[in-house]
Amino acid sequence: MKTIGLITANYNSDNFGSLTDNRPISSLPFGGRYRLLDFVLSNMVNSGITKVGVITPYNTASVIDHIGSGKPWSLDRKKDGLFLMPGSVYGIHSAGSRFLFRDIIEHKSFLDKSDADYVIIASSSDVYNMDYNDLIKKHDQNGSEVTILYKKVALDAGHNGYYLDINDKTGAVKGIYDYAPAGPANYFMDCMIVNRSFLLDCIKWFAQLEYKDFIEIITDNIDKFSVGSYEFKGYLGKINNINDYLKVSRDIKDYGIRNELFHTDRTIITKVQDDAPVLYKGTGTSKNSIIGAGCKIEGNVDGSTIFRSCKIGKNSVIKNSVVMMYCEIGEGAVLENVICDKNCEISAGAKVIGSPENPVVLSKGSIV
Repeated sequence: MKTIGLITANYNSDNFGSLTDNRPISSLPFGGRYRLLDFVLSNMVNSGITKVGVITPYNTASVIDHIGSGKPWSLDRKKDGLFLMPGSVYGIHSAGSRFLFRDIIEHKSFLDKSDADYVIIASSSDVYNMDYNDLIKKHDQNGSEVTILYKKVALDAGHNGYYLDINDKTGAVKGIYDYAPAGPANYFMDCMIVNRSFLLDCIKWFAQLEYKDFIEIITDNIDKFSVGSYEFKGYLGKINNINDYLKVSRDIKDYGIRNELFHTDRTIITKVQDDAPVLYKGTGTSKNSIIGAGCKIEGNVDGSTIFRSCKIGKNSVIKNSVVMMYCEIGEGAVLENVICDKNCEISAGAKVIGSPENPVVLSKGSIV
């Protein structure tokens, strides 16, 4: 049951404000030291997948700088390994689009040059830790052409994307909708496994529909295709906008969630950035927070994520916020429900206060 991976990292959204002006969602810094792309890439590698293609965006610099040749993930190898594949420059078809069919067609050679049985196709902005071998085994057993990964969510989950109508007895997918039905729903996790031969057939059959998302092609032909499902029961951090980003950043401070994501046999791998340990000076404190290496803390950090090499000034207060790399927070400054991009400078005594539902976003290099 040889399986290869295909990750789409070339979609973007206006729902992240200035955070995605110069980077795709996939390379958003997260959790003090990671990028969102690290999660799906690590899931594949930890599941024994040694050939992974990453469809990159037009503003590809941050993605290439981060994953490079794939060495941290042991994908810098002579056979198989990491393949960086330029994505379409035409944009996405709809707000929930993750798998533009044009990009799959353009990189047909990636599929042709493999002898794999299956292909796992996944997006790159979800936070979860999963052994894909369970998904592969289920797909192999049910004999479907496609098996879709989903999670049961509450009515008020508020996720944008697709939902599945599933036969409770057989697990077959009867319908796919771009809206949530009433009551608890089966949320598509932007991940599926398909037979490689079937995917190549789809390229031949639907070449004229290159402008569509692959999940739309499956939806339109749900009665013709054999589509199964697999339920994921772990933590899913869905990040579709600024509010989601701040919420998931808060979620990982929960011990149970953090333990599931980061302290398992399936390590989330990232590019290593060596730096000195955190230095607390004077009355500097942190509570229920994630502090990156190389930081100097003289103020009070509560319920926040501080990335590496930040300086938090004396008597400053950082609450429920995300402060990315190389930021400097002046003495007596107050940040609450704020997301600071890289290299921001907050003047002494400045106050920047948002709300959990409407956080303030400071663009890269801002001076306040």
